[in-house]
Amino acid sequence: MLTLYYARPSLYSRPVWLALLEKKLTFELVHLKMDGDQFSSEFSQISPFNRIPVLVDDNLPIIESVAILDHLETKYPNPSLLPKDAETLVKVRMVQMVGLNELFSAAGGLIIYQKNPSELEYARQRVLRGLTLLEDLLGDNPYFAGEQLTLAEIVTGTLIPELPRCDIPLTNYPRLSNWCERLLARESWQKIRLSDEEFTNFKRRLGVMRKIWHKRRRQKTLTFAQKNQKA
Repeated sequence: MLTLYYARPSLYSRPVWLALLEKKLTFELVHLKMDGDQFSSEFSQISPFNRIPVLVDDNLPIIESVAILDHLETKYPNPSLLPKDAETLVKVRMVQMVGLNELFSAAGGLIIYQKNPSELEYARQRVLRGLTLLEDLLGDNPYFAGEQLTLAEIVTGTLIPELPRCDIPLTNYPRLSNWCERLLARESWQKIRLSDEEFTNFKRRLGVMRKIWHKRRRQKTLTFAQKNQKA
């Protein structure tokens, strides 16, 4: 039995959710609110760093979205979300990591730093630099691996279609724009995409949720340290 602990707006939850849908696996969703549910004692038992998502597969809790995606690809290989040849595989992995390490964090900055012009511009330039690279890597192919949808789409395809909602239009990236339209036509993307109302609410609350998350995580870490000292 597969159980995904997730939050609908979470950029790190959505790729896992998409992979489960694209592989047509049977799974249960457990929704967590990002402003505190992840700090419950029950969730802390399966997520020691209180991060979302967590996938539980036959009583095995798996944390970190990259590890979860690799687990799904290894244990449930059909349909495959990774190409076989080395050159295409490394392109897919590069796109995947650019999404996780650059675009995801920069996109958060587009929302959080609305009242800090210098930080906002830095976040914006990080996103534009990433988009320029991905536009070139995509080329004239329907997907980054050619005709095959892969983890490159599963990861970056959860964010790039939403960038116009953060005042980053895709007009200068026609290949990525067409790629987004192709993804959004898929049933799996339609299931996971936030409505305009959900996205607006998420943007409005992100700063507050971020402060709560840092405060609660600090408290948990200090409590852990005190327990170790007593032991």
